[in-house]
Amino acid sequence: MERHILVVLPHPDDEAFGVAGFIGLNTQKGVPVTYACLTLGEMGRNLGNPFFANRETLPEVRKKELQDACQAMGIQDLRMMGFRDKSLEFEDPEYVADKIGEVIKEVNPSLVITFYPGHGVHPDHDATGEATIRAVSRIPKEQRPTVYCKAITHDRVEKLGEHDIEFDVSEVQDIKLAAIRAHRSQTEVMLKGLTEKIAEGDEDMLNWIRKEIFWTYHFDK
Repeated sequence: MERHILVVLPHPDDEAFGVAGFIGLNTQKGVPVTYACLTLGEMGRNLGNPFFANRETLPEVRKKELQDACQAMGIQDLRMMGFRDKSLEFEDPEYVADKIGEVIKEVNPSLVITFYPGHGVHPDHDATGEATIRAVSRIPKEQRPTVYCKAITHDRVEKLGEHDIEFDVSEVQDIKLAAIRAHRSQTEVMLKGLTEKIAEGDEDMLNWIRKEIFWTYHFDK
């Protein structure tokens, strides 16, 4: 059992789609989870369906959604890191790594989860993964936490090989769906189709909901 898990992702809802099941499995066992969310996703294009947010109100809306998702997953330690959405690639990577490193030093995780650098699709995803890897690499090798990475590019298997970590999260499927549902401004449109496909027993959708995969990051030195 992990001592403490640190999740480092850039946007509210990133955790819901890719890590919520694993988080739920662990919080139910009493494993503490810290979530360092770098931005509030305030530049997101979705404003609800029908609209219930605008460009001015969206940051507070997404902040509340993030808090609700964390409650659904059993996360008691949420860190909103205060970076600007869609701007992480322009930040000094050393500075971002410094801020992540401060959280690592404080919570002393046995496991860190982030995006695999170069395989996050979105520039914010890659910048977050790169800064997290940079922060962990500063720790002496024998003291480093394990790092699990999400890779979502089409060529991930070609470039990285098959994933080496897989979790069946079907027993906490309801927790994962609750986390997705909490991010209403971003997910309301797709939730109707998602729940219909689950009810119909769509294998691809069930597999996506019930299985979470990761790549262990291997440091050069």
